[in-house]
Amino acid sequence: MIHIRPRRLRTSETLRRMVRETLLSVNDLVYPVFVVHGSGIRDEIPSMPGQYRLSVDELIKEAEQVRELGIPAILLFGIPMMKDEFASEAYDPNGIVQQAVRALKAQVNDLLIITDVCLCEYTSHGHCGIVRGEHILNDPTVELLVKTAVSHAEAGADMLAPSDMMDNRVAAIRDGLDEKGFEETGIMAYSAKYASAFYGPFREAAECSPRFGDRKTYQMDPGNAREALKEVTLDIEEGADIVMVKPALSYLDIIRRVKDITDVPVAAYNVSGEYSMVKAAAQKGWLTEEAIVLEILQSIKRAGADIILTYHAKDVARWLGQG
Repeated sequence: MIHIRPRRLRTSETLRRMVRETLLSVNDLVYPVFVVHGSGIRDEIPSMPGQYRLSVDELIKEAEQVRELGIPAILLFGIPMMKDEFASEAYDPNGIVQQAVRALKAQVNDLLIITDVCLCEYTSHGHCGIVRGEHILNDPTVELLVKTAVSHAEAGADMLAPSDMMDNRVAAIRDGLDEKGFEETGIMAYSAKYASAFYGPFREAAECSPRFGDRKTYQMDPGNAREALKEVTLDIEEGADIVMVKPALSYLDIIRRVKDITDVPVAAYNVSGEYSMVKAAAQKGWLTEEAIVLEILQSIKRAGADIILTYHAKDVARWLGQG
């Protein structure tokens, strides 16, 4: 006679909700956005349906909608007017991200403003650092990352997200912020960022494809797991408040392993390629978008992510009944 029947706990939606082990919430979400110079600009990104390059005035409208949906934070990526080999606009006090942060802090209350700290959008060669020949220099790059981070904090950013994968940059940014009196400005480090093929649509959106070579000398090899734990441990020792795994969907095992070794919050980035594959298949009618997105994000959270950065955030908030 069978006495143990797991199906008893699946007999109704109400019961399934009561015993569900992993609960996805709007509070888990961060919405990435792209900001450009100009006004009245809402330029849809061809490879990312439903995502736009926004001028600051349009960004304000978008941020107000994000706040109304209950999403707690946005992540800003800036696209400059001009690029050069030293990424000058990245740390210009009047750069596009700095302008956007000041406008958001003045006009949108109760929304956490996170800024991406990297140079690739701002360099003429598309790499994340200073280049000599075809070699990306670590320490000179870190110096500019510190300048960029401090300029974002001075503009009013609540948290900084260095995504460059240069060695020792978290410690340098932490020291630079503290020296300028920004001890309370947090760092969400892209700690285990892989050299992934899933970034293609983002590179179109941010206009930051490398003009030569690739990013494999600084972003991580997709075959490595132990190295991810080393990177995470180093970033925590250097002062990271939150650590991130990027991409998310192909690296669920890394998220789990990171979660198991640390007590700091773990973020995961559901990146552009993951987003665009779902949108393309949904447009073809090959899958049900809401069901697949919620399943994907739930798997990311089940793997151990406390925070999920996703371009699906607004839709997910609506599906979860927040707006």
